[in-house]
Amino acid sequence: MKLRNWFAKTFAVLFLCTQLQQPLLAAEEFHASRPSAAAMTLDLVIARPLLIGATVLGSAIFLVSLPFSALGGNVGEAADALVAAPAKNAFLRCLGCTTAD
Repeated sequence: MKLRNWFAKTFAVLFLCTQLQQPLLAAEEFHASRPSAAAMTLDLVIARPLLIGATVLGSAIFLVSLPFSALGGNVGEAADALVAAPAKNAFLRCLGCTTAD
C-alpha cells in the first residue's frame, strides 16, 4: 500500500511540474519570434533599400520581357516573381522579420 501511495504522489508531482512549465515554454517561443533591435536596424538600413531597388529593377525587367511572357502565357508568373514578391517583402513585411506573412 505504501508503494502505491508513493507512486501516486510521485506521478502527481511530475504531472504538476510538466503542466506548470507550459506557460514558460509558450512565452519563450513568443519572445524568440520577435526580431531584435539590431535586426530591425539592419533591415531598415540595408534590406529595405535593396528590396525597393529589386522591385524597381524587376518592374523594368518585367516590362522588357512582357511580350515574351505574353507569348509564353506566363504573364502572371513573371509579374509575381519579378514585381510582386520583392514589393511584398519591401513594403508588407514587418521590420526585422525574415518572411512576409
